[in-house]
Amino acid sequence: MPSSLLVALQFALIAVLVITTRPLGTMASNVAAAIVLAAAGAVGIAALAVNRPGNFNVRPELKAGARLVTSGIYGHVRHPMYLAVLLAMAAGIAADPRAWRIALWVALLAVLLAKLAREERYLRAAFPEYAEYTARTARIVPGLF
Repeated sequence: MPSSLLVALQFALIAVLVITTRPLGTMASNVAAAIVLAAAGAVGIAALAVNRPGNFNVRPELKAGARLVTSGIYGHVRHPMYLAVLLAMAAGIAADPRAWRIALWVALLAVLLAKLAREERYLRAAFPEYAEYTARTARIVPGLF
């Protein structure tokens, strides 16, 4: 599947999840959603603090002159921006947990995992130290994956 299609699917799924969110849950689920959204923001900000926007690429291909960042949050998670996106969309699911929206979140997860796999192939090819980095750092969730 071309990278451009993966990116288009990612943004389409995000758009549908954002546009269709209605706080249907209880006050507790809405508070939980706010907490998860705050966590998503914190993860995203932590990633931006050590990996400047010029080094990011929405496509899995590396930008010319890309550098490998392994400090800060990247010392715990190889793909914190994917984690931030998944958390932000999970916050919307917590606020509006209809089954079809959960299915869309799972589809988003699948798209991001496909992008991640492709990106990691490029990173392994570009940075010999990437193999050692992957051995000690989680892909998305420390201690789980």
